[in-house]
Amino acid sequence: MSRRASGFTKLLAVVWLAGGCGGASAGSGPEPYDWRLPAGFPTPRVPADNPMTEAKVALGRRLFYDVRLSQNGTQSCGSCHEQARAFTDGLVAPVGSTGQQHRRNSQGLANVVYATSFTWANPTLTSLESQALVPLFGKEPVELGFGDRQDELLERLRSDPELVAAFAKAFPEAPEPVSVATLARALASFQRSLISGNAPFDRYVYGNDASALSREARRGMELFFSERLECDHCHSGFNFQDATVHEATSEPILPFHNTGLYNEDGQGTYPAEDPGLIELTGRAEDMGRFRAPSLRNVAVTGPYMHDGSLETLSDVLDHYAAGGHARLVRGGEASPLQSGFVRGFTLTAQEKEDVLAFLESLTDTAFLTDPRFSDPFATP
Repeated sequence: MSRRASGFTKLLAVVWLAGGCGGASAGSGPEPYDWRLPAGFPTPRVPADNPMTEAKVALGRRLFYDVRLSQNGTQSCGSCHEQARAFTDGLVAPVGSTGQQHRRNSQGLANVVYATSFTWANPTLTSLESQALVPLFGKEPVELGFGDRQDELLERLRSDPELVAAFAKAFPEAPEPVSVATLARALASFQRSLISGNAPFDRYVYGNDASALSREARRGMELFFSERLECDHCHSGFNFQDATVHEATSEPILPFHNTGLYNEDGQGTYPAEDPGLIELTGRAEDMGRFRAPSLRNVAVTGPYMHDGSLETLSDVLDHYAAGGHARLVRGGEASPLQSGFVRGFTLTAQEKEDVLAFLESLTDTAFLTDPRFSDPFATP
């Protein structure tokens, strides 16, 4: 795991050892953040050295959409994470600020505060603070493009008096308000605020609104949670994601799954350009394993899978109904490495439409348009 991750070792140390810049002292300082949690949602777990405050979230939002965070000033975090698409980009694979196409599909950020790990297949990225360093300074692939030029980025931010004042307000105890550590913590705070829980499903289940789901969606919900389809084994709980953590959980879990998407040699081998978790662990059993994303707002986050190879939700259902892509390509031959829950099923045309209707019911349109999460630099 070292070659891809080693470039961030010193930066991670900067973020985690810069203690004391997380928040306010008791009785004074920035106003604590008001979560306004949806019904049925537990209180998120937040790092002790980066408590949520209104000032940090506001600063993080501003930085998230600031193109100065890309070395050539062409992109922001929001370029690959668009609010209207539940913070995805609609592309098979994103394109970085230098024009380099990435190998993995952009994941959504809805309810990312509850996730136990970040990116598709990296068990070492377990905090949003450390993850923020990847697009900023990563070289494989180039995203925002600062690489080893951290000082150049900080000088750029420090040259803006208004932005410096916002950093000082968010981090009043930091000896140097504008730093890699405070930048990462502000971005992480904004991302933690991106909570989605007002979909028709939520109004039906938590709001006791019997009219919130159509008859088709209710039938689809029964199928989704049935042992026949097995969907909820990897997409479980209030966030439809097995890797979920909050204040009431004890030990966070870090599951990764092989869905049988590829089986190039009959032994379960994935394409060399992206073999999954095995790339970092070196363990043969981790071939083709990736993190299961949350299904919140899934109807607007296509294309799907780690490489964006399935265009529609209908294609995704076909993939699982066939017991994995290998069954379609290799005439019924399942990968020996795929999850035991990917075993195939049969749906009538109506049942398939019902499941799709249920997945559509996870779309929170208020979240997709909430001004609290929008681009502050956008012209009306």
